[in-house]
Amino acid sequence: MNAKKILALLLGAMMLLSLAACGAKNDDKAADMNGNDTEMAGEAKNAEEALAMHKELMAQENALLSENAELWEKVFMAADKGMSMQEDGKNYGDFLLKTIEDAKEEFSDEEFEWLKEAATEISNIENKLTALEEKYPEIVQQSMDGDMSMPAGDDMSMPSDQSGADKMAEQGSMQKFPAFEGKDLDGNTVKSKDLFSANAVTVVNFWFTTCNPCVGELAELDALNKELAEKGGSLIGVNTFTLDGDEAAISEAKDVLAKKGATYQNVYFDSDGEAGKFTTNIFAYPTTYVVDRSGNIVGEPIVGAITEKKQAETLQKLIEQALAADVG
Repeated sequence: MNAKKILALLLGAMMLLSLAACGAKNDDKAADMNGNDTEMAGEAKNAEEALAMHKELMAQENALLSENAELWEKVFMAADKGMSMQEDGKNYGDFLLKTIEDAKEEFSDEEFEWLKEAATEISNIENKLTALEEKYPEIVQQSMDGDMSMPAGDDMSMPSDQSGADKMAEQGSMQKFPAFEGKDLDGNTVKSKDLFSANAVTVVNFWFTTCNPCVGELAELDALNKELAEKGGSLIGVNTFTLDGDEAAISEAKDVLAKKGATYQNVYFDSDGEAGKFTTNIFAYPTTYVVDRSGNIVGEPIVGAITEKKQAETLQKLIEQALAADVG
């Protein structure tokens, strides 16, 4: 794993998850290391209770990962280059514990003990999450229900005397998405100019294979791609590990996409090109951009998984904005 991959792992696990935590809770539960905070009041009696417990546990885990940023940075910079912390069947806390133990000499005694306690707490949370998901497998999907529906109504309406393009220009968000010529994961040539011009709107999702929130939204992104196709749009993924045509990374990405049933196009390009340099300046994962037919970036990037309601709603507003402004 090169430095870029390690940095991506750090930021995807820490920065992104902290965003989700800040949006969900504003308390100190996860900061308490005595273990009481992850003790749920009995077992869930039904799927509704299980869903609420699942969200609470996720918020606690996210808050733990958002604490002591410098320490977590050390952990991820020390991550085993050959260790793949992957989504299915792997406990993220166990991954952290192994990484912390292997890098013990990098930390003071106090830091080491704090990290071990935090990672152990995360491991316990992961076990509880797994138990809930095994007993109520529908709760993961239920937590996303409604988030991907296209919003309608006054929020998305444009003033009759102002075109969508004018409004977008007025907002100052007409930065061009960097041009690229690359390939998809099957080796087919992809040019950004052709890609964008063929679609009324293109959603570009940056992710990487060992980022849990990234992998967690793949199915939703696939569903969104199908919705966009009916509206003359498209969605593509950019797995940052696959830049420069890294064959091992491409194979891993294809495997993860297949496991999640994601069939939309994923592309890669050279890391030293305009788009590659643009990618290295993305500091949280997943990050999603909306691009219009002319290759302009619409609005601000969406940082965080679209499985979160706020991110999903923001993304849909930008999509509708681009569609309304499209002159085809």
